[in-house]
Amino acid sequence: MTALPPFAAVVLAGGRAARLGGQAKPQLDVGGRSMLATVVAAVDGASPVVVVGPPQPVPDGVVLVREQPPGGGPVPALAAGLAAAGDAEVVAVLAADLPFLTPALVGALRERLDGDGVLVVDETGRDQLLLGVWRTAALRAVTASARAHAPLRGLLAPLSVQRHRPESLPGEPAPWTDCDTPAELARARAAAVRP
Repeated sequence: MTALPPFAAVVLAGGRAARLGGQAKPQLDVGGRSMLATVVAAVDGASPVVVVGPPQPVPDGVVLVREQPPGGGPVPALAAGLAAAGDAEVVAVLAADLPFLTPALVGALRERLDGDGVLVVDETGRDQLLLGVWRTAALRAVTASARAHAPLRGLLAPLSVQRHRPESLPGEPAPWTDCDTPAELARARAAAVRP
């Protein structure tokens, strides 16, 4: 098997988390560690690892940058992350609120990268735009004229994207599970403590 190319990681950790009372969502604990720490652990071996968002604690060795304008949404955040991602040909682009993301899934995406990118499709058939691996140059090209509050889906639409439908094990939380509401956070915390 051919070795996978080196990769960088950009983790989007902004947003107001209005439905969670404005708490710093990436810092919320699920299963004994912050969701951000789980996502960073899942990209073990990435260099650099860039977190884009407001000032917040990040693991050692992680670069923290801010999108312009602050609060401008995922498209300027992605552009800021890519600017700090160095010269890696491949970049994982991830949300910071994925408490069940694993290195195995990131590896599976890296193995399946063909064309401009590959992203996860969930059990409902929905593209998970912040759970993918991409050619850095392709993302830089489409974010070159990034506008605040532009939709990420529209930005990625011109790219050649593969879809990966990972299996979710019975009784196990899906790796694309995110936490946008108090109910979702409570479910994730309950799932994390199951034996």
